[in-house]
Amino acid sequence: MLRMLSSPRRLCNGLTRRELLEVGGTGLLGLSLPHLLQADAARAAEAATNVRSAPLIAMPDGFGQAKRCIILFLYGSPSQMETVDMKPEAPLEIRGTMRPIPSVVPGLDVCEHLPNMARMMDRVTVLRSIHHEYPIHGVAHAMTGVPVIDVNMELSPNDPKHHPYFGSAVEYVDRQRRGGLAAFPQNVALPFPFSSQRTGEVFRAGPYAAYLGSAYNPVWTEFEGQADRSVFKTLRDMNVEIFDPYVGCKPEAHFRMAATSLPAELTLDRLDRRRSLLKQMDDARRDLDRSSSGKSLSSFQQMAHSLIQSQSVASALDVRQESLETREMYGMTLFGQSCLTARRMLDAGTRLVSVFWDEYGLAGDAWDTHWNHYPRMTDQLLPGLDKAFSGLILDLDRRGQLDDTLVVCISEHGRTPKITTGSGGGRDHWSQAYSALFAGGGIGRGRVVGATDKHAGEVVSTPVGPKDVLATMYHLLGIDPHIFLPDRTGRPVPLVPESSRVITELLG
Repeated sequence: MLRMLSSPRRLCNGLTRRELLEVGGTGLLGLSLPHLLQADAARAAEAATNVRSAPLIAMPDGFGQAKRCIILFLYGSPSQMETVDMKPEAPLEIRGTMRPIPSVVPGLDVCEHLPNMARMMDRVTVLRSIHHEYPIHGVAHAMTGVPVIDVNMELSPNDPKHHPYFGSAVEYVDRQRRGGLAAFPQNVALPFPFSSQRTGEVFRAGPYAAYLGSAYNPVWTEFEGQADRSVFKTLRDMNVEIFDPYVGCKPEAHFRMAATSLPAELTLDRLDRRRSLLKQMDDARRDLDRSSSGKSLSSFQQMAHSLIQSQSVASALDVRQESLETREMYGMTLFGQSCLTARRMLDAGTRLVSVFWDEYGLAGDAWDTHWNHYPRMTDQLLPGLDKAFSGLILDLDRRGQLDDTLVVCISEHGRTPKITTGSGGGRDHWSQAYSALFAGGGIGRGRVVGATDKHAGEVVSTPVGPKDVLATMYHLLGIDPHIFLPDRTGRPVPLVPESSRVITELLG
């Protein structure tokens, strides 16, 4: 069950907000989704009905050039030195054992384990100079406007200090402009609810709508398939063999909307307790239905029905409809098939899709390579990224869709320049310098922006922060990054900190 971590504030009908949200989580099972959507959206509507604009300033080029967006988030943080900012002249304990290979862009080398990407970097711009103050895991700091973050917030999705995820903010602004819901899901996330497939019951923060309300959370999918390869994963003194679909999955793999059927672990006793809470909510809803803010419930019922029953959504998520050649171009891995499904969702009408390379099996997994850094990079991580990213960019380009589709491959920070002496060697957290990849939707082609020192440890040219990256993404999607959104009380909150700038060096 989705456990919301929050203070036990009690609502006027006797339910705590935690109980309300946990029952709302059962809405993802088809039990009360429309009511959850309606309640949160009604609250947001009462707080404010319009986005507040900032003072007018000169707008850089490229505003609104991206009609759609795919975010590829590599959770755990890849090493800049084993991807696109290699330092072959550095000492061995810094440069490591992997070698650079030239890409099609003169002067832009990439890791030897990224051969497919090397052949298509003329369609991509590499940003090597991101930095910030928080070397902790957190989608929240990288992908929301929250100005500060700490570990407690990163482990508390419902902390009131959080700001809306990028996709949630985009959907909020778009709904205000449309005057209502779209006919097709506009903010979708793959491959499964975030941090739901690792050990432990604590859900990590980040990809949620925060003060905008749950009606603006991403619509999550669930992965339907089996891994066909195993890898050994390390967590401190643990070394466990795990069949991991990110490493390889069977061709039958596909996706569906999250939790549209009863999960096996939901026992009858637990279901009865949820039904009791739902009955209390039904009583509370009778009062809501009589209020002005409750009269639009039918639109949210329609939205919930469309998500659960829509054949067009189900068809878009069924990646098995693609040719085997196309699927193999992306790689028969969970990340590769998620990227292909993201493209299919855009084709069907979705505005923004987020694809997370998430932890699977163990905490401290994905790109969090504290242990066995090189075996994990070669066996578990780099090959899947190489196929998926190159496949997505090449596919969009050959279909004539890259110019108006923004693709951003990013993470929360980088890795330490010096390799540790821990189990199998590793690189720890490092936020003073790291890289990201951008393509399409107004981004220049075949460029390198920014630079680091000889150890890839400090930025020496064109320093930018995560909020500058977000400002650039908003700008390309036609949203002024300096607008304000209403929080839970109607108070205007900056979309990103006012000091953030559009990174014009990235623009084509």
